[in-house]
Amino acid sequence: MTKAAGVVGLWTVSSRVLGFVRDMITALFLGAGPGADAFFVAFRIPNLLRRLFAEGALSAAFIPIYCETIQKKGHAEAARLAAITFTFAAIALAVITLLGMAFSPFIVSVIAPGFAGDPSKLALTVSLNRIMFPYIFFISLVALASGALNSLGHFGAPAAAPNILNLCMIGSVLIFSGNSGTPAYYALAWGVVVSGVLQLALQIPFLRSHDVTLRPSLNFRHPELRRIGRLFVPAAFSGAVYQINVLLGTVLASLLPVGGVSWLYYADRVVELPLGVFAIALGTAVLPSMSRQAGAGDLAGLSRSTAFALRLIAFFTIPASIALVILRVPIIAVLFQRGLFTFRDTLATATALLGYTVGLWAFSGLKVITQAFFSLKDTKTPLWVAIISVTVNVTAGVLMLKPWGHGGLALATSLAAAVNIVLLFRLLMKRLPIFPARELTVSLGKISAAAAVMGLFLLYVSPFGDWSLGLTMRNALVLGACIAGGALVFFGCAVLFRCREVQSMIGILKGRL
Repeated sequence: MTKAAGVVGLWTVSSRVLGFVRDMITALFLGAGPGADAFFVAFRIPNLLRRLFAEGALSAAFIPIYCETIQKKGHAEAARLAAITFTFAAIALAVITLLGMAFSPFIVSVIAPGFAGDPSKLALTVSLNRIMFPYIFFISLVALASGALNSLGHFGAPAAAPNILNLCMIGSVLIFSGNSGTPAYYALAWGVVVSGVLQLALQIPFLRSHDVTLRPSLNFRHPELRRIGRLFVPAAFSGAVYQINVLLGTVLASLLPVGGVSWLYYADRVVELPLGVFAIALGTAVLPSMSRQAGAGDLAGLSRSTAFALRLIAFFTIPASIALVILRVPIIAVLFQRGLFTFRDTLATATALLGYTVGLWAFSGLKVITQAFFSLKDTKTPLWVAIISVTVNVTAGVLMLKPWGHGGLALATSLAAAVNIVLLFRLLMKRLPIFPARELTVSLGKISAAAAVMGLFLLYVSPFGDWSLGLTMRNALVLGACIAGGALVFFGCAVLFRCREVQSMIGILKGRL
């Protein structure tokens, strides 16, 4: 599991670094004005559907059944199941894409009701949404191909694919917006669509190397396809509850003055770094392993795997949370403050980042807890808990919108995630045998102590920068010293406190060397 998470995490780091370069260029060309708000709302819609139909649902529904088919019927039958599922998904996604493009005006009016008072902004959002909607078709098929590869133990190509999205968006805005005068938001939108095609093309050679050829197959009466379908619908909602809550925050933010949507977007992009590198990477790695354990009836092993994954996520998430709280203004200033993105935007984005960071532990832990339920082929329990979470988010968001603005919306998302993980964890404990709670508690204590020492270091070093100036040589050096020094302090204290997670990673590294 750790080796797989390391592969996914390495590629995710690369993707997140390129993603920040992309966002820096986006901030340079768009800032936080009306064009930026329109693009981010239009991009949020296919992005949410990607999580619903792709990463959240298809992976949760397909991987456990696919792993079970490999174990009981062999690779040849599993390859046939993959071809049938791929064909059915392609037809369904084509219909969804066409409907989405046709009904874009209605979708945008629901997602961003506050845009109704600005017809030009509303029309631009609809146009951008129509351009990017085909991305759903390609990226969902990418997720299906990735699920097959992950089940077969190949994690590299699926994890590398998101880098293509960032490269296409960066290249499109620099080439077309700079030379032809095309507005930056249109260049970005076309870059998104092209990236979907290229990401799907990347997976095909690796599937063939594992004897999985996704030739069209219309045997839709296959019993395993029906099982996947029964798991899909509840998984679509429960697996993407974080993105749904962020989207609901965007809906409410559209009622705020210009900039609210963009500030939430930029803050979400920053918090996605630790969430993607550690939580999503480990969540991607654990589902095939957990599915094999659940399929073999090894609930004790599943319990140990869940506890191990939670400890490993906490080892990265707790210090990341403290660092983001202390360095939220320096990070935003250095990454985005240039061009049309002002220091006022930096402070506003930092407020949203604080609200999201409060719930980072919950966002991260959910990736493991929900995967445990999915491995048991139970997608209904996470669904009902997700409905409660979304209700909490909407209620808290409405109550916090007026007094705290966009910061209140980010905080409401964190509160909803906390409710979600607490309820799911309690329900999971009733399903699993004896859970190693003492080991988890001891690890959390040691990790928190090491992170606290790191926090003191950051509080001392961070004031040496003048963050109102944005990116300067001095600010870059100070922020670099904070990140590098903070990491050294944390890992040093973790070794001193004998955190088991450090020892595990050192052992794996020695074995690799």
